[in-house]
Amino acid sequence: MKDCTVYKTVDLVGKRWALCVLLELYKGDKKEKRFNELKRQITGITPKTLSTRLKELEEAGLVGRKVDSSVVPVRSEYWLTESGEDLITIIHDIKKWGLKWKFENRVCELSLCKQCKM
Repeated sequence: MKDCTVYKTVDLVGKRWALCVLLELYKGDKKEKRFNELKRQITGITPKTLSTRLKELEEAGLVGRKVDSSVVPVRSEYWLTESGEDLITIIHDIKKWGLKWKFENRVCELSLCKQCKM
C-alpha cells in the first residue's frame, strides 16, 4: 500500500486540519497569509498542529513560504502553490458531492469557498 498513489495522497491531505489549512489559504482576496492570521481563522487548531501541517504541506509542494527575518519577530507568510490551487478544485468537488448526497446546508450551497466565512 505504501507505494499506492491514492494511499500517499490520502495520507497527506487526510491528516487532521490539512484540508482546512489549504482552504483557509485559498479564502479571501489576500494571496499570502501569516501564521497568526491562519491560527485565528481555523478555530480549534493548536499552534503546534498548524506549524506541523504547514511544514508538511510545504514539503509536499502544496504551500509556499516566505520568511522575512529583517524584522523581529521573524515573519512567515504562506500561500498556495499552483499544485495547492489545483487541489482546491478537488475540494470543491468534495463539497458538491457532500451537498448532493449527504448534507443539506443552504448557506454552504449558495456560497463560494473563496468568500466563505465558515
